[in-house]
This record gives sequence, C-alpha cells and structure tokens, in this order.
Amino acid sequence: MNCFQRLIFIACAFFSLFAYPGEPADLVNPFIGTTNYGTTNPGPVLPNGMMSVSPFNVMGSNKNKFDKDKQWWSTPYSNVNRFLTGFSHVNLSGVGCPEAGSLLLMATSGDLNVNYTEYGSEYTSETATPGYYSNILTKYNIKAEVSATSRSSIARFTFPEGEANIILNLGEGLTNESGAWMRRVSDTEVEGMKLLGSFCYNPQAVFPIYFVMRVNKNPKAAGYWKMQREMGVEAQWDETSGKRKLYTRYDRDIAGDDIGAFFMYDMTGGESVEVQIGVSFVSTKNARLNLETEQPGFDFEKVKRDARKAWNDALSKVIPEGGSKDQQVIFYTSLYHALIHPNVLNDVNGEYPEMEGNEIRKTDSARYTVFSLWDTYRNVHQLLTLLYPEKQLNMVRSIVNMYKEGGWLPRWELYSRETLTMEGDPAIPVLVDSWMKGLRDFDVEAAYNAMYKSAATPGKDNFIRPDIDDYIARGYIPLREEFDNSVSHALEYYIADNALSKFAKALGKDDDANRFYSQSLNYRKYYSTEYGVFRPILPDGEFLSPFNPKQGENFEPVHGFHEGSSWNYSFMVPHDVEGLIKMHGGKQKFVKKLQEVFDDGHYDPTNEPNISYPYLFSYLKGEEWRTQVITRELLAKHFKNSPDGLPGNDDTGTMSAWAVFTMMGLYPDNATDPSYTFTTPVFDKLTITLDAYRYNSHTIEIESVRPSDKAILIDRIEVDGKRWKNHRITHDELVKAKRIVFYLKERR
Repeated sequence: MNCFQRLIFIACAFFSLFAYPGEPADLVNPFIGTTNYGTTNPGPVLPNGMMSVSPFNVMGSNKNKFDKDKQWWSTPYSNVNRFLTGFSHVNLSGVGCPEAGSLLLMATSGDLNVNYTEYGSEYTSETATPGYYSNILTKYNIKAEVSATSRSSIARFTFPEGEANIILNLGEGLTNESGAWMRRVSDTEVEGMKLLGSFCYNPQAVFPIYFVMRVNKNPKAAGYWKMQREMGVEAQWDETSGKRKLYTRYDRDIAGDDIGAFFMYDMTGGESVEVQIGVSFVSTKNARLNLETEQPGFDFEKVKRDARKAWNDALSKVIPEGGSKDQQVIFYTSLYHALIHPNVLNDVNGEYPEMEGNEIRKTDSARYTVFSLWDTYRNVHQLLTLLYPEKQLNMVRSIVNMYKEGGWLPRWELYSRETLTMEGDPAIPVLVDSWMKGLRDFDVEAAYNAMYKSAATPGKDNFIRPDIDDYIARGYIPLREEFDNSVSHALEYYIADNALSKFAKALGKDDDANRFYSQSLNYRKYYSTEYGVFRPILPDGEFLSPFNPKQGENFEPVHGFHEGSSWNYSFMVPHDVEGLIKMHGGKQKFVKKLQEVFDDGHYDPTNEPNISYPYLFSYLKGEEWRTQVITRELLAKHFKNSPDGLPGNDDTGTMSAWAVFTMMGLYPDNATDPSYTFTTPVFDKLTITLDAYRYNSHTIEIESVRPSDKAILIDRIEVDGKRWKNHRITHDELVKAKRIVFYLKERR
C-alpha cells in the first residue's frame, strides 16, 4: 500500500465513523410503535397507499397478551403477542378505534382446518423493512412473506413437503361490522365483498371493500366454508349445526357473517405459492383492474423491489448527517409513519365512492381518504405541504370535493364516510394553511363557502358544529351534560374561526374577517383567575365548582374536556399567544405557569392539544432556551428505536410528525399562521430537497455548529449568512433559504 492509498484508507475509515451506509429504507424500523399502545404495525404499505398488509396476531389464543375480543383494541398487531391467525389487508396505523384489518390470509400445512383458534400458529424470525415483512410459522415450518403495491398485495408462502392450504377468512378482522359475500371466478381466483365500518361510535359510517384474490398454482382442491347457525331439532340430522361447514362441491356465490375460501395443495419441500389480492372501494371489477394494472403477473421480488424504491424516493427528501444511528432510525421511521395516512382512495381508472352518497365519481388526479383531521391539522399536513406539496394539494382538493359531494367539510373522514370523531372544525386550518403557503390551485370560493357554512349555520342544521348556538350567542359553550366536551369544542372552534378570519381577509371579505376574528378571542371567557387555567362554565354563567384541573388525566371522565385535563388544554390558543401571555398577567407569570406543565407532570406527549406547548417559550425573548431544553428531553424520553418507541397512539402520523419537525429544528406550532418556531436540531447537518415543480428542486441545508455534545442551547442563528433576529421563520422565508446555521452553546 503506497502513501496515497494509505491516506484514502484512513479517510474512508474516519468517515465511516460518522456516516451510516445504505439507503433511507435501511434506517426505518417498522417495529417502532408496535407496543406501548402506539398502534402501528410492521407490515408493508406504500407511501399513502390504499393497500397495507399486517401480520394479524390479536385473537384466538391465550398465548397473546392482548386480544381484540377481550378488551378495547385498535390495531391488528402487537409486538408482545405470539399467536398469528393470518395477514390482514387494508389496515389503519396509529388510530385509537378498531376498524378495517380484514381479508385475513393464512397458510397452513397438514389437514385442512378452518377454525382460526386451531389453525393459528406461533411464529419466529420476524423481519420488516419498508414494503416487506416476513416470519416463520413455527407450527407448520412455513416461511411467510408479504409485500404491496398501492392498491394490491402479494404474499409468498414457502412450504415443507406434504399437504398445504391457503385460507382466506372473511369472518374476522378488527372491524365491528359483519357480513360478506364471495364468488369463485376460476380454480385460482375468487372475488367478493366485506362490509366494514362503525368506526369510533358511529354505527352508520359503514362501507364495503371489494377484493379479488388469486393464487399462482392450480390447487388439487378448493372450496368455501361458512359458520352455520345453531339449529333446533334439525341438529339431529345436520352435524354442521353451530360449526363451520365446508363446501367442497359448490362453486357459485356464498354469503354470511363468517365465511371463507380455501385452496389445497400437495407440495414438495421448499415449494412456494404466491397469492395476490387487489382491493377497491368501488367494485370487484375495479379491484381486478387495480390488481392487473399494478401486478400484471406474479413477481414477488419485483413488487418488493418497487416498494422499497418508492420508500427510498419518498424518504430521501430529507437527508440527515451526524447524530447517533438510533437518532437517524427514529427520524426516518417517524417520517415513514407520517407518510402512511391519508391514503389514496381512487382506483387506477380514477373512480371512487362519493362522500356520504351512493354515486361513483371519477378524478383525474388523486382522491384521498382517512383524514384524522383533529390530529393531523396540527403538523402532518404542514409536513406534507413542505416536503410533498403536490400530495397535499390533492388532499386539499379531496377535502373541498367532500364538501361538494356531502354538503360539509370533513372532521374525521374514513373511506367517504364521516365518523364525527373528536372535536372542532379541523378542515378549516388545513385548507387555510395550505392556501397561505401557496397551494391555491383548488376551488377557493367553494372552500370558503364550506368554511362559512359550518361556522355560521344554526346548530339544529349544523352537522359539524351542532352546539354552535351557544358559541355564537355567549362566546362560549356551557357545560350542559356532566361529562360533555364543551370547553374542548369551543377551543377548537376558536382556532378554526381565527384561520377563517385570515382567509376571509385575504379574499376581501372584511366583515366576515372581523366577525370571525372577534369570535376567536372569546377563549378568555374560560380563564379562571383562581386556578390560572381554563374552567368549564355552567349555563347560568358561573364557573363549574368544585373543580379539579387535573381531572381527565389518564382518560378518566372529566367535565368539559375530551381525553385530557384542563392542563392539557389551557394553553391551546396558538392564534393569540400574545393575548394568552397578557391574560396570565405578563411574561413572568406566564412562564411560571407554563413551566408548571412540565415540572409537575401535566404534559401529556400523547395528547394533541398540548403537543405544541414546549414551543410557546420561544415567543418570549430570553426564555427560548426552555423550548430547546424541553424538546430535547421529550425526544429522548418518548421516542426510541424500539417497539415501545412512541409515547402512545401515533394518531395517523401526528406524533411521528412532531418528532420529524422537532429533530429538524423547526415546528409549525400555530396552524393558523404560515410559520415555524426554531428549536435545537438533533443532527449536525440536514439537507432538505424541496419539490421540483413548486420550489424548483431548491435545497435547504440546516447545520449545527456545536463545541461539544452538551451544547444544546442556541447561541445565534444565521440564515444565508445573516444573523436571524428571532426564533421564528415564515414558510416563505424558509423555502427561499439556502443555508440555516445554528450556533450552539452549553450554558445560557
């Protein structure tokens, strides 16, 4: 080795200490959030894809710690469970209510058994990367692998020698709905429908999912099963009473609450069967079209390879350098989780089911679904606007078209049904924020009419704000039932109205702007000087008494607040932080009260209303350091490279988006304003590549200059070589910046 070669060798060795080789997908751990009620799953899905596949291990055995039939459970998978009954198709990620997670596909060997409590298996050797999952079913020594395209899946089961079975179970899943039908198309194909819905207490939010399933080998035998009703005297002559009846010579349609299909084989050792499933929310015809378009033939390796490429392309919008490997894994996994929902709803031909109706409509772009807006209006849509603006624009168009079709903006929409889950009018800040950041190619007039309708229609006719009459007449919503959510509702309406006032002002509707702005400041009516927090108000105008501002923690029943205490809501006024400070008696009193949230354990990292609280300190000159210390502490405590690495429900990516922004060093803490608050970045350098069409592929470099690992406080910030005067930056300023440098220090 000559001197030059030796220098190159030393340089490469040195570099390898600080860089993590491989692709972004290599730094995603899909098992993060699969315990600690994170409700994520490790199965394959494409960015914002309709199809997702998950190992289903939450029923059928006492070997599992968590069982969907024995407790409230909202995810198809738990990392601590060990008994698998199949792979579910079309799953939700990070939600708090059970839904979907049906079309259970399973492989077994030996004699055919269609009872999931008996055909289920323990498993080992789990592997998961973006777009791929595999395990070994130990009961059968079968290797199971699954991957996905946007609207279809593929599974590959590798069997030992002997009898083998492929089973499709339509009777089970996470959904609370029942009922399905199926028909045999050929020896290797079935098609059908499964009824889903009733998400989060809304029994009328029901919808069908259509499917086509194919196997790549002709079976030696195939058939259906159906759970038979318990019979009376007829049971003397029918041994199938109360049992699953096998249909081995019937090949037409079958229907019922608990039905399924099976395919039987004789296999040589190491032989595989591949299974494709295409889905649609329109028809079996479209499910087949989706499958044939996205998978014209059986090719498991190609689907797996294409899925990985899709994730690498999406994740590479942001490239972090430095930090620990665990921090890079947490960052990329958080970005991965934030890109699962919302999902594409339309089929490859553009067709989709209209909102709250029976017609099939068509789009020439993309129609999205699964809008958990009470969660995602706070940060997920801001992340999409920054990194994936064309997706966000189509989501905005989808939201406006939901109004055109169903008459109202959505609150928590699921597959074209409104579930009315959670609070407020959260579509308004999403639309306004997108418009203020330059995404304006949508029907603005229809959007404004939709916002005005929900903000002004009397309660008896108001689908989104049924309690609006008191809100308008009194400026607040009184507590009319013991455990209503009156304060939570009003606080969300204030935020929505403030966003609407800014939209009205920009459109030249000054009277509306003044009206909604004035309404948005009525949050002050809830402030109790006795406690220094928001307090429910009774119909007679008096504060609720007795009152405990801690009541509501850990999901206990509480007067006036939803899934949280008064502490979790009392600083949720992002649109008027200056007024909030003044209301508390000025800077010092405000800082002291806000610091109590963190010092006394009132902060709930899983509760959306308070997730922006750490950033409020940055509104006060000289107190910004608190934001920097607290955000770093929260990241270290609640986000880990392990199955329990989320603080709780990911809420369709909201908690993960908090981590992404916070690790980048900026956060959109005010959904009514197109801006971000700075905090200390985690990485030495971060390169953001912006959208080619919207931002001309402009790159932003965010660098941290730190004298030591203990230097987590911001000394000064420079943007394109000029010292930045505060700790906020507008969206327009951010996307025009080329280089942002944080100079860090150890002490205040």
